[in-house]
Amino acid sequence: MRPATRDGSRSYTGDRLITAATLSELLNLAAVQRSFIALALASVGLPIAGVLIVGLDIITARFAVMHLALLGIALGLFMGIDPVLTAIAVATLCTGALAPLAARPGGLSGPMGFLMTVAIAGALLVLSITGVNATGAFELLWGSVLATRWRDLIVIGVISTLVAGFVLRFRQQLALTLHDRELALMSGVRVDALLVTTLMLVAAAISSSIRLTGALLVDSLTLLPALAARNVAKSFTSMLWWAMGIGLIANVVGLFVSLATDQPPGPILVLTVGTVTLATFVRRSQNQGEI
Repeated sequence: MRPATRDGSRSYTGDRLITAATLSELLNLAAVQRSFIALALASVGLPIAGVLIVGLDIITARFAVMHLALLGIALGLFMGIDPVLTAIAVATLCTGALAPLAARPGGLSGPMGFLMTVAIAGALLVLSITGVNATGAFELLWGSVLATRWRDLIVIGVISTLVAGFVLRFRQQLALTLHDRELALMSGVRVDALLVTTLMLVAAAISSSIRLTGALLVDSLTLLPALAARNVAKSFTSMLWWAMGIGLIANVVGLFVSLATDQPPGPILVLTVGTVTLATFVRRSQNQGEI
């Protein structure tokens, strides 16, 4: 239901836009303020994870992570543990176990596809055996930035810090590995250990964003800022900064638009970041045409 003014009348006009006064009241709500803080924190680590996803060419792997997250949610609800934490744990550990297979010729596509199928089957079996409310489990996968809790802010902050710190510490090794894995090996980089840690952090970052945008809309915080950054950046380091900047600004703007138009945040965030990403593709095409 749309917000109502103090006299009980609806706070929107015929075009579904709420009034400036009502928007100001919304911005003073603790839940809304937590949402903006959550987006700011997430925009530090999750776009970086997106850059790693694009660099490793494992875009489809995020679907496997989301299925693993559902399995973790089911286990968490059954054991009485915060389902977001169990989702992160299951997704991170299972992804880490498969990481060594990335060195094989077929890469992670086959193993991740297998894991995705098994994870969803396992999740449904757990829900059936334990009698856990399946609706509650699937609702978490849809998520909403406005449902962010203080504990979620802590989790997002910790994981974003870990991702950013890891990339800052191993920036050169990562850049070399993403450019040419064989060259990285000959240069003394411990590629296997680096990839295992990278994939585990990527899985943790994706699964930690469940409450922000939901599993189906997580790309607004990970993949889309990274794709946009790739179109405008000149180096690996600049791509990281562009991804964080685009992720932060576009998602904050998207949340403002969502509040002002009284529409669900998730789709608005994706469409806002998607518009920016599309604009960078157009810009790159124009620049290539001039050359």
